[in-house]
Amino acid sequence: MSEIMSEIAAEMIECLSRLAVDAGGAILAVRESGIDVALKPDDTPVTQADRRAEAIILEGLAARWPEIPVVAEEAVCDGRCPERTGGRFFLVDALDGTREFVAGRPDFTVNIALVEDGAPVAGVVYAPMRGTLWAAAGGKAWMAEAAGDGSLGPKRRLGCRTWQMPPCIVASKSHRTAETDKFISSFEGATTSSIGSSLKFCLLAEGEADLYPRFGPTMEWDTAAGDAVLRSAGGMTVTDDGVPRVYGKKNIPGTADFSNPFFIAASREGLGRLASIERLEAKS
Repeated sequence: MSEIMSEIAAEMIECLSRLAVDAGGAILAVRESGIDVALKPDDTPVTQADRRAEAIILEGLAARWPEIPVVAEEAVCDGRCPERTGGRFFLVDALDGTREFVAGRPDFTVNIALVEDGAPVAGVVYAPMRGTLWAAAGGKAWMAEAAGDGSLGPKRRLGCRTWQMPPCIVASKSHRTAETDKFISSFEGATTSSIGSSLKFCLLAEGEADLYPRFGPTMEWDTAAGDAVLRSAGGMTVTDDGVPRVYGKKNIPGTADFSNPFFIAASREGLGRLASIERLEAKS
């Protein structure tokens, strides 16, 4: 992590946390008043909650760090994307898990991440229905509960647990694929938990689960904040060939800008165990 990042980490996370909680409040207000759902060109749902929450975050980021580009889901879908995303930029998903939100389930989050040289180095994940915030900066990760006035309670440090066999695997609730199910079935006796949004990364960072495979389409704003928390808690997100995830991909032929490849998230120890298993299987 750069010296600049180290100097501003505490101030940045305080600001990002406040913006995430404020955005979460706007989402809950829409939830109470009634949700209007529209479909975007890619047939994914969008609501007024997505747009109101994103507006709060974009305004706050522009006021504090106007020099840092922001890539935000709804802005990109509306054709507004910064030309420059090299070096440092923010990735924002103001309402991750819109399908969960529309269905009345609690598994949706507010995601804000800072990416530096392709790696998510700081970020916050806020779950409005749970009133819980997970955050990472300066190589440390923690969680805290939000009070009714938006203030945060005591911080609890996060850390991935020792790898369990058979593992506890978390997977998408709304986007399971045949490839994911096949991967899960390769671990005899594994327990599984289905949960929406970036909460899957947070469960790994808390030490409540061991493995999160995602063999289906996702976008960088879906994963960057949770990935930042996981990396600071002792984990990592890698492509299915074992390479650490890199953010800020644009102008790649045949690939949508800011789309993710298939990936696996786990503790660094767990990824090492998986690599060992694959090497043994290759030899047999």
